[in-house]
Amino acid sequence: MKRILSCMRKAMQEYDMVKKDELLAVGISGGKDSVLMLYALHLLRRFYPIPYRLHAICLNMGFAGSDYAPLHTFCNTLNIPLTVVDTDIAQIVFDIRKEKNPCSLCSNLKRGALHNAALKLGCKTIAFGHHANDAIETLLLSMLYEAKISTFKPVTFLDRKNITLVRPMIYVWEKEIIYQANKLSLPVMPKLCPADGHTKREEVKQLVRSMRKTFPGCDERMLKAIQNPKHFQLWFDSPTHQKDR
Repeated sequence: MKRILSCMRKAMQEYDMVKKDELLAVGISGGKDSVLMLYALHLLRRFYPIPYRLHAICLNMGFAGSDYAPLHTFCNTLNIPLTVVDTDIAQIVFDIRKEKNPCSLCSNLKRGALHNAALKLGCKTIAFGHHANDAIETLLLSMLYEAKISTFKPVTFLDRKNITLVRPMIYVWEKEIIYQANKLSLPVMPKLCPADGHTKREEVKQLVRSMRKTFPGCDERMLKAIQNPKHFQLWFDSPTHQKDR
């Protein structure tokens, strides 16, 4: 757990993710990433140089069988308030819209609901549990499916909402999260989404695993590439590109 806390502290300080005494909303899905992030942010408060408060927000997507009691118990143990927001997202995505590729619409609806819930609570900053593997997978998804070289940023300010999104776990690897979540017996909720395991992101995750076998350490190098603006060599400065502009 020490390495995870160290990585999170590094990211939070490098990108100035929290302000003094602010109320930080923590988006938790019930999955291992966000639940561990909440626990780590709780531990970090003991020695982080900037004091902050936490309020957990969880969206009830509307899937049958969802049980939030373990999360309530967990948050009570940490003395962190938890707000569960009831939504109709599952019904909209799967029953009404019948999306063949539901992730994009689902993600947009979740972001909107989470932003509104945070603002209602007086939170101007929301922490998301995206980790290093997520950054790499998002980069590859963008290149393979959108012809763009793009991934999420550690800190994103949304001027229309006047809200800031932060990702304290960008330097943490998924394997570390899995190990600690199991070791600590965290209350991780089962995955109830019918699209789970059948998404483009899952395909890219498998691709990276395959690449890792052939090119050991490739994911670490890709993460470094994302952080390295000095070696970002593309075609923007070619004479033809400049003439077309």
